[in-house]
Amino acid sequence: MTTIFTARWVLPITTPPIVHGAVAVKADEILAIGSQEEIRAQYPEAQIRDFGEAAILPGLVNVHSHLELTAFRGRLEEPQFQRWIASLVQLKSEKLTDDDLLTSARLGCLESIRAGITTVGDTADATATLQALIESGLRGIVFQECFSPRLEQAEQSVQAIEKKLCDLREYVFTMGAEKRLRLGVSPHAPYSVSSRLYEKVAELSFEMTLDIAIHAAESQDELSLLRSGTGAFAESLQRRGIEFPAPGCSTVEYFQQLGVLDAAPLLIHCVTVNEADILLMKEYNIRVAHCPKSNAKFGHGIAPLITMLGAGIDAGLGTDSVASNNTCDLIEEARFCALLHRAAQGDASLLDPNAMLKMITIDGARVLNLDDKIGSLEVGKQADLIAIDLTRTHNTPHYDPAAAILFSCSGQDVVLTMVAGQILYEDGIVNSLAESEIVYTMRTLQEKLTNH
Repeated sequence: MTTIFTARWVLPITTPPIVHGAVAVKADEILAIGSQEEIRAQYPEAQIRDFGEAAILPGLVNVHSHLELTAFRGRLEEPQFQRWIASLVQLKSEKLTDDDLLTSARLGCLESIRAGITTVGDTADATATLQALIESGLRGIVFQECFSPRLEQAEQSVQAIEKKLCDLREYVFTMGAEKRLRLGVSPHAPYSVSSRLYEKVAELSFEMTLDIAIHAAESQDELSLLRSGTGAFAESLQRRGIEFPAPGCSTVEYFQQLGVLDAAPLLIHCVTVNEADILLMKEYNIRVAHCPKSNAKFGHGIAPLITMLGAGIDAGLGTDSVASNNTCDLIEEARFCALLHRAAQGDASLLDPNAMLKMITIDGARVLNLDDKIGSLEVGKQADLIAIDLTRTHNTPHYDPAAAILFSCSGQDVVLTMVAGQILYEDGIVNSLAESEIVYTMRTLQEKLTNH
């Protein structure tokens, strides 16, 4: 059956907005897009779903999340980054079972769906997150995280990761989710992964045709570790008896030396990159996940997004985990991003509303290598779309839909979330997950984490 979704505004993203627009959907694909009059005439037998004074646009693409860490929202307000990571790792390993991680990931999926996020680039110990994503109906790439700063453990670690990825791929196909979900690999960060393991994971990415995502150039302590073998991460490694000969360079240069850039990884954060790094990133077709709220909360600084975009580097927005951001809301992230960079540069012309909507849709899709399927409303693309209510007190009146969404709306104004033609959220109800049960279970889990 063909269904036509109509609203005051349709924002295809790659073409101009359509006033009194319509999108025709059949099965999991977009059939047509245009004016309501035109599309209704083209499909006279179609079911009509009218959202009135609203905007229909592509589903939002969150290029970096940690859904399995949703249980830690507000639990770790430690300002020192290295101690924050150590506390998180300890709490997760000592207190959370596999079922707890599944509950946490399910809650992250719920929050994403309600906020109009239809695709995630999620970094995790992938089993729980993958199951939650399959259940939820969301689309995405799950980057299996790996850690091991000890050189002698590299071979053992990469063998374990390869086996796990093979098992997880089989699971995705068994569940019939291969059109929505695929796997990648994420060697965590320079302070938690040895140089030898980075080399081996890069080789594995070519052998298994895997996307790679890496936390990179996130903090001054990371840069100090690499440049001079000093700082909080260096001290932590020394306390554990782990040798880390400082390469005397930046994170990006370090990855070039190891051959990691040859795999064109998605680099997450990139706060401390300099002009030489950016030239290298462009040369190797590196993509960036920009997480401004998380970076700001830790006081890491402001990534040189404007310079990276000016160099032609593809960048999308990520919320990071709610353990460090506290909300999984890409509209809020986009607003913060635009205001932050305008203030920092003293230039109100930067990152206009249309540019920011692109960043959380088609640009994010391009960063995840999914722009042939999603990210814009185009005939033949997957029917991933959302509707945003523009009748609420805080977004009335409105004259420009893109400006209204960026500056007046939030994820709470989303009234429809669809992935591959399946309605995941409508009328305040998430259809694909048992919300009340998940929230109840999370409250029990909260008690466990509170009593640590």
